[in-house]
Amino acid sequence: MATDALRQASARSDAEIALIANRMRHDIIEMLGAAGSGHPGGSLSATDIMATLFFSGLLGMDSADPNNPERDRFILSKGHAAPALYAILVQLGYIPHDEILTLRQVGSRLQGHPDRHACPGVEVCTGSLGQGLSVGSGMALGLRLDAAHAGNGAEPQRVFVLLGDGEMQEGENWEAAMFAGHQHLDNLVAIVDNNNLQIDGHVTDVNTIEPVADKFRAFGWETLAVDGHDIAAIRAALEQAVAISGKPVCIVAKTVKGKGVSFMEDQVGWHGNAPSAEQTAAALAEIDAAYEALAATVQTAKEA
Repeated sequence: MATDALRQASARSDAEIALIANRMRHDIIEMLGAAGSGHPGGSLSATDIMATLFFSGLLGMDSADPNNPERDRFILSKGHAAPALYAILVQLGYIPHDEILTLRQVGSRLQGHPDRHACPGVEVCTGSLGQGLSVGSGMALGLRLDAAHAGNGAEPQRVFVLLGDGEMQEGENWEAAMFAGHQHLDNLVAIVDNNNLQIDGHVTDVNTIEPVADKFRAFGWETLAVDGHDIAAIRAALEQAVAISGKPVCIVAKTVKGKGVSFMEDQVGWHGNAPSAEQTAAALAEIDAAYEALAATVQTAKEA
């Protein structure tokens, strides 16, 4: 199946994506509660971005074959947010829902950081922060060379890399940014999950990355800014990003750590602590209530 067909097959409406994002949040909390360890804050902040990316019709994935060579590539550079990736893989049908309860168990395919050798749909083993953009840049160049070698005029597959803002303190990111800009990798899109919290506190206090958009621009990138929880805005930014030619694109997405669970939102303590049984139950109840409200809105719109 050609790449464009794979993209079109995944396309959902904004309302449908909102429901998918809600179910992802439910699965994230459920798996972390069962595991008793992991990283809820950065997983929840990235959920709307990832749901929109995978189900907007802009990233091509094959529900029947995660290794389809025509697929686009996604790299979760902030590998500690693996629960968000596993929640997407459930939505794609690559792993069964019940498997999320094995997160971080010995022998599970769902390790604390993504393992491409164990889990279908994982492109790169990530966990050591700062490496994803380098790998993504190499992938983007390789896919462009493959497309040119094929000689059929087809566009190369796209590569999307999701980065943490604290992760941007790693110097390797800027080597990759320099390389990608020099190579004019217009099939590469980086997305910064800019929730301004890392394990030690606010990114702006620990070691600020600002002005991050200006820095990417100086390396020859196009830069866009977006509310990372506004699905329509994320879709519009992604559509703009993939239409830009001659240079890579960085989308700086303003997000809230722990988004969707009120007692976790913008709290640094939820960077790497799993909820207790009581907290898990409270979070799931809140997420389910949000789902009912979203579903009612969708139903009302259909009846109008």
